[in-house]
Amino acid sequence: MGQVADRVNVGVEGKAVLRVGSAWVGLGAKAAARQLVVGRRRVVERPEVPAKAISERLDRYLAGRVGRVAVMVEELGAGRSYRYHAGERMITASVAKVQILLGVLLRTRWKALPAGVRRDAERMIRYSDNHAADRLWERIGGVSGFDAVGRTFGLRETRGMAGTCVDLYCWGITPTSVDDQVRLMGALVSKKGPLQEKDRARVLSLMGAVVDGQDWGVSAAACRGERVVLKNGWLKRVSNKRWATASVGLIRSGGRDFAIAVLSEGSPQVEYGIATVEGVAERVMRAFRDCPG
Repeated sequence: MGQVADRVNVGVEGKAVLRVGSAWVGLGAKAAARQLVVGRRRVVERPEVPAKAISERLDRYLAGRVGRVAVMVEELGAGRSYRYHAGERMITASVAKVQILLGVLLRTRWKALPAGVRRDAERMIRYSDNHAADRLWERIGGVSGFDAVGRTFGLRETRGMAGTCVDLYCWGITPTSVDDQVRLMGALVSKKGPLQEKDRARVLSLMGAVVDGQDWGVSAAACRGERVVLKNGWLKRVSNKRWATASVGLIRSGGRDFAIAVLSEGSPQVEYGIATVEGVAERVMRAFRDCPG
């Protein structure tokens, strides 16, 4: 079982606070939505993905760090991809909230959702509000509804967990794979997917406007001029007091979309896990294209 430790509340003046263990840490979040865009410069593509060289680079980096890590990057529609420890199964933490939102939208288009459900969707994605996620979890039918969403999007290793963990449902300890998470990210920009275009655009808009302090992860791998949409998760396991940290999303530039998923478990502190996730994402994406100096 896991202890959900990524609850975010919004306090006075639109400030967001993150609960880490028993402490609430101010994140200095902006109340207004913003797009995660990094400067504006030309990015140079690398024609081939040197898988062996990337793996050796990651092996060297991770040899001095604690915990398990898996990563996948796919340039959508280009036939270029890379996987590292793709056979690992790790928990989603709050990354599961993307699938919950997709379940809501498969049942009811965004424009037809009640105002309260829309607010919950925004708080769940932008602020990682766990109680909003619980309400939407119930709306989609819990585990059975969550798993039905996975089947709709072709997920193979992601299965919901029944029951209550601490004071929340157990969606945070859903086992998943980087392949499944990349497949889900790809569906957000695919015209052939089950979601309508305007609903996909809404999900991307929310993921592109996460609050300050929660925009770490795959964004560390973006070049200037690239737009980032993402959802991160961080959760302290009750069983071993170690942290799971995960980041999934898209890096977008000039009509090109890179779907990225990094999963990790076993970090001694959440900050340590974030650093690992970012270090891995940056080292893999460096092989797909060169950022300008």
